[in-house]
Amino acid sequence: SAAPAPMLRHVEAKPYAWPYNGDLRPENTALIIIDMQVDFCAEGGYVDKMGYDLSLTRKPIEPIKRTLAAMRAAGYHIIHTREGHRSDLADLPPNKLWRSRAIGAGGLGIGDAGPCGRILIRGEPGWEIIPELAPIAGEVIIDKPGKGSFYATDLDLVLRTRRITNLILAGVTTDVCVHTTMRDANDRGYECLLLSDCTAATDPDNHLAALKMITMQGGVFGAHAESAALLAGIVVPC
Repeated sequence: SAAPAPMLRHVEAKPYAWPYNGDLRPENTALIIIDMQVDFCAEGGYVDKMGYDLSLTRKPIEPIKRTLAAMRAAGYHIIHTREGHRSDLADLPPNKLWRSRAIGAGGLGIGDAGPCGRILIRGEPGWEIIPELAPIAGEVIIDKPGKGSFYATDLDLVLRTRRITNLILAGVTTDVCVHTTMRDANDRGYECLLLSDCTAATDPDNHLAALKMITMQGGVFGAHAESAALLAGIVVPC
């Protein structure tokens, strides 16, 4: 007799029920938590030094914690990213360094000493993922020098090796690193869902604009939903 058809599973999302083909399983789906680092989400870090409202980038922490716990329990792939540069700054473009110092408080920029060590430098305290969302053994960590998680990293190799086709995106900031990752993933054929309450921007209007962009043209980069809709759509095994 023919094998039973696989059970289709969707998350209620905008602008379509995600994933498009209903193939949502722990084996083929990863939660990617982007740049939830001290430099972006804690006092004395990079975002704080730029003078932005830190409560905005800290707002997703609790929703991400709930989502992370549920997806760990259900056996989904978990991937974390950290943005940072080599201690010798050999991978830091001069225009990025110039911009960081132009907008940083007191002229502080990438590589300069701050309260959390050298800003956005690998191995420094400010570069670490915040304790609330710390990776556990077996979870992949991608160290990236740029905004997107694919540029100059082995993320694509990791995903294809593990046969992952669905990406669920969380982290900061919605309009920069998360959106860049989502766009790059979409171009590579991955089916993407951005969690709207598990992401944030340093400007609330930019967050809303980033969500609207996703819904254009029938879901040009994928879809977005709140984490409650995702958790309702995944089944935790007994």
